Amino acid sequence: MDAHALRLATPCPPLHRPSRNPSPPFPTLLTVRATVSKQSPLNISVPIDSPSSSSSSPLPPLQSQSPPSLPQPLPKVSADSLQYPPGYLGAVPKERRDGTDNSDNAMTYLTNILSSKVYDVARETPLQLASKLSERLGNNVYLKREDLQPVFSFKLRGAYNMMAKLPREQLERGVICSSAGNHAQGVALAAKELKCDAVIAMPVTTPEIKWRSVEKLGATVVLIGDSYDEAQAYAKKRGEEEGRTFIPPFDHPDVIIGQGTVGMEIVRHMPNPLHAIFVPVGGGGLIAGIAAYVKRVAPKVKIIGVEPADANAMALSLHHGHRIMLDQVGGFADGVAVKVVGEETFRLCKELIDGVVLVSRDAICASIKDMFEEKRSILEPAGALSLAGAEAYCNYYGLKGENIVAITSGANMNFDKLRVVTELANVGRRQEAVLATMMPEKPGSFKKFCELVGPMNITEFKYRCNSDKEALVLYSVGLHTVSELVAMQQRMTASNLTTFNLTENDLVKDHLRYLMGGRLNLQNEVLCRFVFPERPGALMKFLDTFSPRWNISLFHYRGQGETGANVLVGIQVAPSEIEEFQQRALDLGYDYLVVTDDSAFQLLMHFN
Repeated sequence: MDAHALRLATPCPPLHRPSRNPSPPFPTLLTVRATVSKQSPLNISVPIDSPSSSSSSPLPPLQSQSPPSLPQPLPKVSADSLQYPPGYLGAVPKERRDGTDNSDNAMTYLTNILSSKVYDVARETPLQLASKLSERLGNNVYLKREDLQPVFSFKLRGAYNMMAKLPREQLERGVICSSAGNHAQGVALAAKELKCDAVIAMPVTTPEIKWRSVEKLGATVVLIGDSYDEAQAYAKKRGEEEGRTFIPPFDHPDVIIGQGTVGMEIVRHMPNPLHAIFVPVGGGGLIAGIAAYVKRVAPKVKIIGVEPADANAMALSLHHGHRIMLDQVGGFADGVAVKVVGEETFRLCKELIDGVVLVSRDAICASIKDMFEEKRSILEPAGALSLAGAEAYCNYYGLKGENIVAITSGANMNFDKLRVVTELANVGRRQEAVLATMMPEKPGSFKKFCELVGPMNITEFKYRCNSDKEALVLYSVGLHTVSELVAMQQRMTASNLTTFNLTENDLVKDHLRYLMGGRLNLQNEVLCRFVFPERPGALMKFLDTFSPRWNISLFHYRGQGETGANVLVGIQVAPSEIEEFQQRALDLGYDYLVVTDDSAFQLLMHFN
């Protein structure tokens, strides 16, 4: 994609940021909104999970040392400010874009990866051919099955490698970490193997099944704070007070080295020339470790990161040339829902990886379904991320006849989330489309509409009379080919039935399809999407903030497991009271996004 495909856009006002839509209207258009928001005094942040002062055995110098200085605040940016078509290889680091090769920086990591002791507790997982997916894509797709680890995630490798290098006297003082998921189980199992005491700080919103699993491994669980940041602050403070070593989830050389053994195994097990390895990216530990090994022994193999379009901290950091902080991060793939990538992981990634592919939530759900049909295994969303990225990349570039690897990084799926996965999987595979059609409110209209749909299967249909002149129906149809959908829309247009394709609109799929049943014209209605923590009292805290100050005109609540509840709220707020509303919303502390101007909401819920 050349420079003519770039389009710069000005940032949207913060109160009316449009809903996320990772797919631009034309597949060859790269949309980049590269404006960094101004830093306010309230947004001061420090790098998270930096290497602990009580580190394990020192590595040879990995980079030039500079005098210690105070951490600089990271600029906050929106995930929406960098979006490009699914499968497009974007955020290419300058070093690789210029053709320079800095793989010598990986030599120290290479030697340490080769001598890692992760196999005291971790398994050497298989590299399996995904036969059905390979046939569909015309490439040999191999799955690196990290979901088969004892804790169902690769995280065990990095945690154990760092802890195994600690001097015995440090292990005797114990370790501590903060995590709501896979890292916690990795640290707990490593501590059990090394016979040291481990404390795991987890947010109070952590599902019982997760913290019980950590307890069964022998660790002490402390449920504290509503968010990961609060749990992390507690863990670091307690670690200093008790002399415990803090085990970071990704940003430490020994953790990166442990994860790098995944790359070593891929190279060892892959008998044929390899085109690319697709790696899920959260804080960057896994991809940094894999790149540090593979780029040294097989530099022509592409190392491609995959991120959700609404959690693209690494892509944005590579795009700007320095680390950034996301103002909000999508929580569906909670295993990679990171606002700031690691300092050391970013340094390695900007030198060694080939770019980042972005994928939608629908595509992730489709890949979870693919994995179930392929191996009868259920991956967590982050675990299916690289599979979604590999498929999108192959389709975008028309790749054929190549060998590629996707890392299935984890299988700690929250059962409640399967409901969302099943609803969106067919949409992600382009086997279902969500549409809205305007038709005359008169006898025979519904019959004519069904005739125009023709042979296509209607999987959902919602309609309620609310006007004497025209009716609006929301429906879903099963798809076989894109041309069938286009032909149906053309039939509707020829019959003067205006039709809208809403398949890519998350607001419709999450909320509006369940609220269909009549349109109103309410004055001063502000529509917001909130993420409620899954704990008792969350709703009352919300109501205490806004009621009875303002009238709540709409409310739709969908639980999503540990990531919190996805809530759509309408509140009638006069223009003169908007600043007060914004301040109360910020004080509430729940992530929220204003979506009043969403075109689908105006179409389906407002009567003009």
